[in-house]
Amino acid sequence: MKKTGFIILLLVLFGVLPTVAQIRGNSIRIDVVPDHQDWRYEVGQTAQFTIRISREQTLLNNVTIDYEAGPEMYPDVKKQGVVLKDGTLTLKGKMTKPGFYRVDVKTTIDGKEYKGACSAAFSPEQLQPTTVMPKDFSDYWQQAISEARQVPLNPTMRLLPERCTNEVNVYEVSFQNMKWNYRTYGILCVPVKEGKYPALLRVPGAGVRPYGGDIYTASQGAVTLEIGIHGISVTMEQKVYDDVFNGALMNYWNWGMDNRDDSYYKRIVLGCIRALDYIEQYTPWNGQQLAVSGSSQGGFLSLATAGLDKRITCYAPVHAALCDHTASLKGVACGWPHYFYWNKGKGQERQIETSRYYDGVNFARLITDKQKGWFSFGYNDDVVPPTTAWATYNIVTGPKEISPYQATWHYWHQEQWDEWENWLLKELGCKK
Repeated sequence: MKKTGFIILLLVLFGVLPTVAQIRGNSIRIDVVPDHQDWRYEVGQTAQFTIRISREQTLLNNVTIDYEAGPEMYPDVKKQGVVLKDGTLTLKGKMTKPGFYRVDVKTTIDGKEYKGACSAAFSPEQLQPTTVMPKDFSDYWQQAISEARQVPLNPTMRLLPERCTNEVNVYEVSFQNMKWNYRTYGILCVPVKEGKYPALLRVPGAGVRPYGGDIYTASQGAVTLEIGIHGISVTMEQKVYDDVFNGALMNYWNWGMDNRDDSYYKRIVLGCIRALDYIEQYTPWNGQQLAVSGSSQGGFLSLATAGLDKRITCYAPVHAALCDHTASLKGVACGWPHYFYWNKGKGQERQIETSRYYDGVNFARLITDKQKGWFSFGYNDDVVPPTTAWATYNIVTGPKEISPYQATWHYWHQEQWDEWENWLLKELGCKK
């Protein structure tokens, strides 16, 4: 009986038996398609965009849309109530300087709003960030790291038997960060087989949540540590994190922006460096390959960790947030959280100065030619503008690769995820 039940479970997991139907996608779609397959143009060229509104892949007649078009985050064309008799419309746009030209389309059908977009790149390899690097930037951070290391890690480790596999042991761990009892928590995954291994630090996107740990990469022959950033356990029920995010930690990314020493991100960045200390001292790391990777806020933390710590041999930021905060002061798309976009920085002189110490661009400037990077992002991302992503990539002088997935917004395509994972495994020496 037990054997039969196990076989049925396997069949369900592998999709052989019927399972509950999943809800995916929408019947109604808005597609905005450029006339260049790579969505890329040179400054001065004209891009043509075709808008298509369809239901079940068939064009809809007499549908009404609103649309905006122009430089990313600064549209100069706004139209409402445009009727598409045959479900299609063609628009044109151009840029006179490097950047992204974006078309946003919305429609409401049967009381539900739908949206689509397309952002075309114009000479993106010429984009440069606007943020200024403080003269004491590197010294400030190295001093902060030195002070944090005066606090012992004092680690804890708790086996999570329900998560372990035949190949990987899984633990919840914690260690002190920049002050006594200021702890960082994470999920450590270690191959069961005795030996020394490459290591991967996974850093989180914005928010408050539990973590499962990177068991897959560990099963391929690497030590993995996935950390939280808020000083609380990462194995509690989701409701706990929801309550904290909507209460005590609401808008934490804005905290302490009047002073570089008070920024909430100081403990977060230092926590990433202390995580590398933990990997070095308390895991079977081989002392050679060491990677860091994450998306959104985690993309920023990947840049910060690689820039500050030369133990990192490779890094992979995906749609990295917190890059080029001051771009909006010059009328250019800025990175999340868009600190100075709404009021153009008026009365925020102290915040502007502080932002330079927490700008992914300035950390990227510290990355060396001995550290290899893989950058990926979406052209349609309206949280992390591709303008900032390309400018950050351009500022890196070390070995690097770029792999945009143009149609993605602030999410992944499966192929993008697979490419990311395969790149990390290859750089860690886990895959040829």
